[in-house]
Amino acid sequence: MLGSRWGRTPLLAAVLLLLGVGAWFVGGWYSSGPLAQDTAFTVPDGSSLSGVAAKLEREGVIASASAFKLRARIFGAGSSIKAGEFMIPKGASMSTVLGRIAGDEVLRRFVTIPEGMPSIMVYERLMANPLLTGEIAVPPEGSVLPDTYEIQRGESRQAVLSRMQAAMQRALAEEWEKRGPTTVARTPQEAVVLASIVEKETGKPSERKMVAGLYSNRIRTGMLLQADPTIIYPITKGKPLGRRIRQSEINAVNDYNTYTMTGLPKGPITNPGRESIAAVLNPASTDVLYMVADGTGGHAFARTLQEHNANVEKWYTIRKERGDF
Repeated sequence: MLGSRWGRTPLLAAVLLLLGVGAWFVGGWYSSGPLAQDTAFTVPDGSSLSGVAAKLEREGVIASASAFKLRARIFGAGSSIKAGEFMIPKGASMSTVLGRIAGDEVLRRFVTIPEGMPSIMVYERLMANPLLTGEIAVPPEGSVLPDTYEIQRGESRQAVLSRMQAAMQRALAEEWEKRGPTTVARTPQEAVVLASIVEKETGKPSERKMVAGLYSNRIRTGMLLQADPTIIYPITKGKPLGRRIRQSEINAVNDYNTYTMTGLPKGPITNPGRESIAAVLNPASTDVLYMVADGTGGHAFARTLQEHNANVEKWYTIRKERGDF
């Protein structure tokens, strides 16, 4: 009996050892990892499991690349890692890490260019974005389509800007094909120039076609456009002026000021949105020639100078009541 008991001891020890190793192996898959804080981790396109494991170890997400690879092949059989940026939580286990980089919770990052943002401010926005790399020049005015664009960490600013400019070219080509017979734009570039004025002159989407119709009427009849934003553009390159326009600036003669020249300025004064481009290519059918702010964020439109002067008087009354002057 004694010999039988001692004969079973090595077998029991081996079983216990295997159970211990198994517990350690499984526990290592689910136990907390070394990551000290929530961290964004990027899986490059075309990465292998070995490459990602090594990167995870280098960046302190896991303690051992080899241990991660072995466990991932056993416990994560059938899981395929995905390219993208993922948020890995503090202390994430190997199981959690694989779940994140094989799942659908890819971090998506965006940069938004609002309608009517001038190119100097597009430049400043892209240069200030810490996720992007490299240098860019200030893009030509009117070359960027206002929209929200997805970006990747480490992507070049030039690549993002090129996407914005390609989007404008596509949108302009599509809208140009849909232009109506009443547009005064003779070329796509003229459409962008006039659309940039419309974009700056009204903040109400519902007014775009009417404002486009008004300026189209003025161009047809040879009237001065007299658009205040064209006075400001040579001074600030599209940024807010921050004060009232001076009489000397109204009288200034240059290639943009539509108070001292007929027709369109020599170039856009901002980056117009697609809707403003569509408006100038299919303007409202109207006989209005004048407009003035109405105190609600929109405009009062008029066909005659007499009607316009009455609207101006109402606007001055509103401003006096508000204490503007």
